[in-house]
Amino acid sequence: MNTYIVTAAVITDQDRVLITQRKKNSNQGLKWEFPGGKMEEGEDPEGCLIREIKEELDIDIAVQDIFKVVMHRYGDRNILLLAYLCSHAGGDPAPLECNNIAWVPVKRLMDFDLAAADVPVAAKLQEVSDNAKGT
Repeated sequence: MNTYIVTAAVITDQDRVLITQRKKNSNQGLKWEFPGGKMEEGEDPEGCLIREIKEELDIDIAVQDIFKVVMHRYGDRNILLLAYLCSHAGGDPAPLECNNIAWVPVKRLMDFDLAAADVPVAAKLQEVSDNAKGT
C-alpha cells in the first residue's frame, strides 16, 4: 500500500479560515479541505505548501508552525497529512486548481462536507479557537 505525504495550509484571518472544494472529477470530488497537496521528491513540507498554494490559489503564504499531523487511509492508500498554520502574505485567492474557495468562520467548519483526513484538523482548530475565547 502506498503512503503519500501531503501538506495542508491552515490559513486563518481573525475567526475565519480558508478552505477549498475539490474538483468534481477528482479523488474525493467536491469534498472541502484545507488547501495543499502532495510533496514532490526532494521537496520539504514548507516548500511544498508554498508551491501548492501558489498553484492552486495564486496567493503567497508564510508558513508558520506544524499544527496537526493526521494518518488516514483512503481505500488502497495512506495519507500522512501535515497541516501547518499559515498566514496570508499577498494576493487575492482564486480557485485555479479547485472547484470553489471559501473563508468560513472556524465555528462553522463542521457544516461543510470535509474530506475525512481534514476532519481532525478542523476539530483541533475549533478546540483551539474555543479555548482562546474561554468557552
